Amino acid sequence: MDNTVELEILGLSSNSTQSGSFTLVLGESEGKRKLPIVIGMFEAQAIAIEIEKIIPNRPMTHDLFKAFSSNFQFTIDHILISDMREGVFYAKIMCQSSYKKVEIDARPSDAIAIAVRFDAPIYCTNAVMSEAAIEFTEEDEKREQEASGISKTGKGKSTGKGKSQEASLKDFSLDKLNQMLEKAIGNEDYEKAARLRDEINRRN
Repeated sequence: MDNTVELEILGLSSNSTQSGSFTLVLGESEGKRKLPIVIGMFEAQAIAIEIEKIIPNRPMTHDLFKAFSSNFQFTIDHILISDMREGVFYAKIMCQSSYKKVEIDARPSDAIAIAVRFDAPIYCTNAVMSEAAIEFTEEDEKREQEASGISKTGKGKSTGKGKSQEASLKDFSLDKLNQMLEKAIGNEDYEKAARLRDEINRRN
């Protein structure tokens, strides 16, 4: 796409400066620039559980969007982070059916939560990248990961609470971790479920 950059999800980390919020980090598919966006807890959980392939007991809002679109036979072509005004990001969801295309305005956090459910690519305009992206050297990236707890594995990892909680999970047996995972999903505590899933995956 002209005048755009394709992005991938690098990670989510809790935001130490804004209680109840998270930082979603997007990175260029071909490049070193990163685009951090502060999002709410609900949207962070919605992105994390889909990346981790955790199935909730009841559909979340973004799952309903996917079910609705499937039943009415339209899909998501891509999402575009289209603008930034006074520090606020704006996005568009590009929907497509067999006979027409529609652009829907959305918050980037909602658009990305929907994109991961459709395996749709994420793009950002060059103008927004020029204004808001940060270019990292390899040394900067290493320091950032150590400081924030962001994990980079493929498309991304879910929210984390730091090394202390990760260490405490190592004290539990695999059977106990699976029991805790089932309970976390039942309680709809997807942030905890994602951490448990990470620990279980490390042992398998």
